[in-house]
Amino acid sequence: MTPTDSTKYVLSLLAKNMSSENIKRVLQLVSKYNLQTKNIDSIQNSTCCLEILLIGNGISLTDLRADLLTLSSNIHIDIVIQDDDEFRCDRRLICFDMDSTLIKVEVIDELAKHAGVGEEVAQITEQAMQGKLDFNQSFTKRMSLLAGLSDSVVNKIAEQLPMMEGAERLFLNLNALGYKTAILSGGFNYFGKVLQEKFDIDYVFSNTLDIKNKLLTGRVIPPIINGEQKELLLREIAEKEGFNLKQTVAIGDGANDLAMIGAAGLGIAYHAKPIVRETANQSISHNNLDSILYLLGHSDDEIIN
Repeated sequence: MTPTDSTKYVLSLLAKNMSSENIKRVLQLVSKYNLQTKNIDSIQNSTCCLEILLIGNGISLTDLRADLLTLSSNIHIDIVIQDDDEFRCDRRLICFDMDSTLIKVEVIDELAKHAGVGEEVAQITEQAMQGKLDFNQSFTKRMSLLAGLSDSVVNKIAEQLPMMEGAERLFLNLNALGYKTAILSGGFNYFGKVLQEKFDIDYVFSNTLDIKNKLLTGRVIPPIINGEQKELLLREIAEKEGFNLKQTVAIGDGANDLAMIGAAGLGIAYHAKPIVRETANQSISHNNLDSILYLLGHSDDEIIN
């Protein structure tokens, strides 16, 4: 192997507590793929990030990522492998799903609880997020069950949105570092705008709640922001801002996030459904949202706590 025919990778290990035994197991796994370890850097904070520079040739990243995902589940640390190319530390646009990604709940399920149809709607939501139901059909059905709900409930839920751990620190730093940010959500604009104001987010695209006489009508206002629309919007924002698609990041948890996760330069399944974890190239299941800063190549010297 010569430098000209080998590829460089960065393997990131993320954990609140990093044991030498777990590091050893990761290194043993990558060595089976004939990857040479060239350098190891450690970043200590509330999350420990260990960055390992690897060099290899002709490996199957698909197989390696599958093995790393299995190991990650077994030892409860997040393991992410990226090409060590010019784009790894030059991401410029970060696109987020909202429900169960930036916030801890599915808002439509919270609305349904107040409408007395919580269990029925939650079951439909779960099937849609796992990719077992067409999103548009499931969304239309769920919306119809909310007809007649008072908009005062909408206001109450918006005032009490539970943020995902690490969200505030993440956006504090993304804004300070000059990233463009976007919410691309199959949820609702009403709540997306709340987050936009709270975190100074550049773009919000999500569905509109149809309210007449202070009551939800249960009707759907097109277009529905589904998986196809999320990918399209990611591409459109990147083009508008003048970014290469490889400079984009997409983060989500449900099946309707897979298209944008697959299109982005760095796609991350965040505390995601099994189908999303297994399909996405990268997955974070054991750490907070702000751990993403390390995957963007930032060190504690740059990060605001």
